Amino acid sequence: MAAYKPVVVQACPKLGERITQDTLYWRGYKTPVQIKEFGAVNKIDFSPAPPYNYAVTASSRVSAFPEAFVPGLVPRGKRSRDALPVVLILLFFFPQIHIYGRYSQEPIKTFSRFREAAYCATYRDDGRLLAAGSEDGGICLFDVGGKAPLRQFEGHTKPVHVVGFLSDKYRIFSGGDDYSSALWDIPSATEIISYSEHTDYVRCGCASKVNADVFITGSYDHTVKLFDARTKSSVLTIEHGHPVESVLLFPSGGLLVSAGGRYVKVWDVLKGGQLLVSLKNHHKTVTCLCLNSSGQRLLSGSLDRHVKIYSTTSYKVVHSFNYATSILSLALSPEDETIVVGMTNGVLNVKHRKPEEKNESSQKKRQPAYRTYMKGRTYMPKQEDFCVSKPVKRVLRKYDKLLRSFESSKALDAVLEPPIMLHTPEVTVAVMQELHRRGTLRSALAGRDEKQVNLLLTFVARRVIEPRFTPVLVTVADMITDIYHPVVGQSAVVDKQFLKLKEAVGKEIDYQEELLEVLGMMDTLFATFTKKRDTSLEENKSNGVTEIIETNRSY
Repeated sequence: MAAYKPVVVQACPKLGERITQDTLYWRGYKTPVQIKEFGAVNKIDFSPAPPYNYAVTASSRVSAFPEAFVPGLVPRGKRSRDALPVVLILLFFFPQIHIYGRYSQEPIKTFSRFREAAYCATYRDDGRLLAAGSEDGGICLFDVGGKAPLRQFEGHTKPVHVVGFLSDKYRIFSGGDDYSSALWDIPSATEIISYSEHTDYVRCGCASKVNADVFITGSYDHTVKLFDARTKSSVLTIEHGHPVESVLLFPSGGLLVSAGGRYVKVWDVLKGGQLLVSLKNHHKTVTCLCLNSSGQRLLSGSLDRHVKIYSTTSYKVVHSFNYATSILSLALSPEDETIVVGMTNGVLNVKHRKPEEKNESSQKKRQPAYRTYMKGRTYMPKQEDFCVSKPVKRVLRKYDKLLRSFESSKALDAVLEPPIMLHTPEVTVAVMQELHRRGTLRSALAGRDEKQVNLLLTFVARRVIEPRFTPVLVTVADMITDIYHPVVGQSAVVDKQFLKLKEAVGKEIDYQEELLEVLGMMDTLFATFTKKRDTSLEENKSNGVTEIIETNRSY
């Protein structure tokens, strides 16, 4: 008797799915941790110094009710219309900046010395100072180890949404809703210079890491301006074309990325602001940008709930993350181990990645003893030697064992279990195909109760429209219909699944008809273009012959 051959499961990748190194890398981040803030998270900034804590700025304000009459507080002997006026005051969620540890789910430190909402908390390059703007137009400078502000800078007349440190660590630049940007000296807490060149809110900015005098601001007036602290006006103006939500400088200082509207644009600063690439991969406004530690991947977050990851060599999307609500802020830790996303509903989404060292240590296996390792390993085979390979013991799956025993119905039951049916549907289809080849598929499908028929129809209705499964599952659907059509109307559950199957097949037929119509129109267009092209070629040939004849006559 010949040995049993296991069922061959065809490896059919899903349509549109392409597994790349980037896909595997970015999927390596673990299940996200959700942290709830009191308001929309407008800025996330990682400390450049270990242990790489991150500051979260979430503006949260709750209004107080005006004075009102409270019927429940009417003194005895008084009518309700004479109730005493009482001022209802709700507890304010005071504007705060929270500092989180990399793996903490509760703030390890909080700065709350703000009169109104706080914005854009940003670390200095050494991680020791933190600067933030405020709704009242002020700027506060904090020592990370303290609580009270070290310095307060007053000068803006409206909310300050942009604060950052220049690379010399002793100056701060800022931008506000009063259309101005300014430069501040930290030791003296004074304003060095102010620029009023924007014509709308200044909402984003960044500083050069190469030149300590250069910083950049982006505004809702659709422009990005580059300033040099040694000059009294901007050095370069770039027209983005949409309100600018975020700007980013590459570490080299030569390339600038701006985000606004649905566009992410890359500019060459050294060539006077020449546009290099314009990316339109989001469906709504792009709100934040971020670079990974190597500068080879660019991340963008948008109100369309997606984070797109681009290669900085080809500027093609290499991966994408999907989130629950619109994204306002995004940050990646200095070692690329943590991705933090802030959303409009006040939720922080934190994804961690295991360090590579831990992965390597976990994959190490116990080394065999020296004698075991050396025995026979150093022997080089000779020409006269006969090599006898050790037979490989083949382990059969449960469904293969049942098929080998000709138990068709039980083999089908084994592949209809939820773990196999949901995660590896190709195995279920492969077994169905093997049963059909043997001629026992109809007997395996027959004689089932309501629950089993419901399970079969659910699987077929869901997968029959997938091209890789359609040839097999159409046959299965026909057999199920022939076998169980006498019991239609006796079970509401089974009837519902039959209707779903009919609806799925009907939609697929409609799609096929629409595709055939489109193909017909395209064939007509191609035929028209070909005819016009042939006509133009004939005309060119005839004109050429006429010109040659006239030239010969002239000679």
